[in-house]
Amino acid sequence: MTNSSDRVAGVARALNLIEIITLGSTEGHTLTELSSLIEISKSSTLALLRTLIDAGYVRAKYPGPRYVPGMALVRLGDHSRATQPIDRIAQGFIHQLAQETGMTIRVAINDAGRPVFVSRVDAPGAIRFHTMLGQRETPHVSSAGKAILAQLSDEEIVTIIEETGLSPRTRNSHSTMASLMRDINQIRERKYAIDDEEDVEGVFCIGAAFFDHTGACAGAISATGIKTPAREKRVAFYGGLVLKHAEALTRELRGSPHFRR
Repeated sequence: MTNSSDRVAGVARALNLIEIITLGSTEGHTLTELSSLIEISKSSTLALLRTLIDAGYVRAKYPGPRYVPGMALVRLGDHSRATQPIDRIAQGFIHQLAQETGMTIRVAINDAGRPVFVSRVDAPGAIRFHTMLGQRETPHVSSAGKAILAQLSDEEIVTIIEETGLSPRTRNSHSTMASLMRDINQIRERKYAIDDEEDVEGVFCIGAAFFDHTGACAGAISATGIKTPAREKRVAFYGGLVLKHAEALTRELRGSPHFRR
């Protein structure tokens, strides 16, 4: 009879197999490859694979066989997305960030290159930024929007801006593609975006992208506050905090950041 530690080790190996197969080549893996990757014998690996195949988590593709993800993962993934949307998953991160920065924190999802804000935590104290949730925003005037744009190709950015235009909100708003692209290149370098009174005078925001399990930009977290001399001097500090929490959300989504340069 196997003891509890053996059973836990077996579960860990099975989960490791699922992750390797799901995140690996679309062509699948051979038994030899999988046995080598999880560092156990072929016979033990095959026993795990047969169990996962029976449960629908893995499928054997012929000729080969080569092992690829099963349809049970699709069903579970759809259910997980329905019951654990990004705005709910992000709650712990944005509440903590609000406490650390003293600013209003928002989460936006990436809707074809445009930010759609889905959650907000107000700053501690009396100041409130009453921004609408759930509507598609123009990307070039917000830190979240620019953080999302920065993860797209230059060609994709041009296409989006041709559709949305560069209507100015303030005198600091980008009004030309050349100006916007200079900003985008700086965002790609430092990994967070700055809205320096580009949407509302007297208000500045810092935003950073987060990524899903495919490596695609899923959205951005932003911190919004009144522009003051003290905050101006600490932009890099705030940028580091926002980036830290965006990266933590990426990890929670089992994602991997692929910052465009």
